[in-house]
Amino acid sequence: MASRLKTKRPPVRLIDTEAERLTDIALNASGPAKQAGELLLDEIARASICRADQAPGDIITMHSMIEFEDAASGASRTVQLVYPGEADISKGRISILTPVGAGLIGLSAGDVILWPDRDGRERPLAILKVTQPPRS
Repeated sequence: MASRLKTKRPPVRLIDTEAERLTDIALNASGPAKQAGELLLDEIARASICRADQAPGDIITMHSMIEFEDAASGASRTVQLVYPGEADISKGRISILTPVGAGLIGLSAGDVILWPDRDGRERPLAILKVTQPPRS
């Protein structure tokens, strides 16, 4: 499986207002979240930015439901990507300030990214499905 994986990271697309808020969150991350904050800043720096009304419907935004597979283990999970204060792993809500959360933002269904886990080991994450939250 690893030989089929791309070494280049897939494109990241972010909504302008989310990118601004995520930058503030990442810059203020401390303690265990500091590493994820640095990963998030790297992803924001390489992102294409658009307005919410121009965002493709298949990109992972804040509050999206994401089904992804750890391609190394074959385990799949469905989670909702949320801001730090909304996180509750028992309800499947993962914080943007976790390594996985920082790696998911801005990707699309079909993308595969090699991404470090909490122990620093790179693992291939394959995005299977993205469901958008209701827009107000």
